[in-house]
Amino acid sequence: MIYYFKKEFKKMNDYSVFAKFYDQLTLNVSYHDRALYFKKIIEKFCPDAEILLDLACGTGNLSIELSRLGFDVIAADSSCAMLSELYEKKSKFSELDILVLNQSMQDLDLFGTVDVTVSALDSINHVTNVKTLQTAFDKVSLFTNPGGLFIFDANTVYKHRNVLASNTFVYDLDNIYCVWQNALDPSLDTVTMDIDFFEKDNDGYHRSSDRIIERAYSEEQLTDMLKKSGFEVLNIFGDYNLLPPAETEQRIVFVAKKI
Repeated sequence: MIYYFKKEFKKMNDYSVFAKFYDQLTLNVSYHDRALYFKKIIEKFCPDAEILLDLACGTGNLSIELSRLGFDVIAADSSCAMLSELYEKKSKFSELDILVLNQSMQDLDLFGTVDVTVSALDSINHVTNVKTLQTAFDKVSLFTNPGGLFIFDANTVYKHRNVLASNTFVYDLDNIYCVWQNALDPSLDTVTMDIDFFEKDNDGYHRSSDRIIERAYSEEQLTDMLKKSGFEVLNIFGDYNLLPPAETEQRIVFVAKKI
């Protein structure tokens, strides 16, 4: 058989291609366990919390799990393609009442305030401009009740420099072959990720591509930005545990309270 490739390009940063394959690439992620982790932190520091914002919710897997745990969930994301995947899932769960908003972090504009905001799976790293991220933190603060929480994870500088770096990763999944090529800019700790998806069709493989850029911020940078936005950092944990981060931690979790 002769295989051919049809290449599909997309507009930068709209995640239109990535959204289609996102759930397959994160099959190793237990969203239920992550939701329980957030719930444990919320019960400790804000036990009366009811309204929760899932910021940069992606395809909504975490939003669904948090809704099942009893929170009144608002799911916000800038990508229409990601939200389309969420709407498809949401239609299958009539018992879930999730408000879905097509909004970026820095343009957040809610109808009222929330008790808790969570942001998972390095969504913060997708904001590569410091001023834009500060604006996003300001927006979260604006719509958070006093005493409310902002809980998010972030890839570390260590991960960008030593794990992602300028490496290439290959994923061979059911009906999909993915080549992930990284390019590290050490001056800003940004990693540009060029991702090619090869999807089987009747005649061969259909090729589509996406580009994602992430930036790593130090604990000090993120702490300083949170303070400027009116948050007090309560804890910084290792990768979804309740322990201090190790020097080689690849992901850290911030727990901050609105003052």
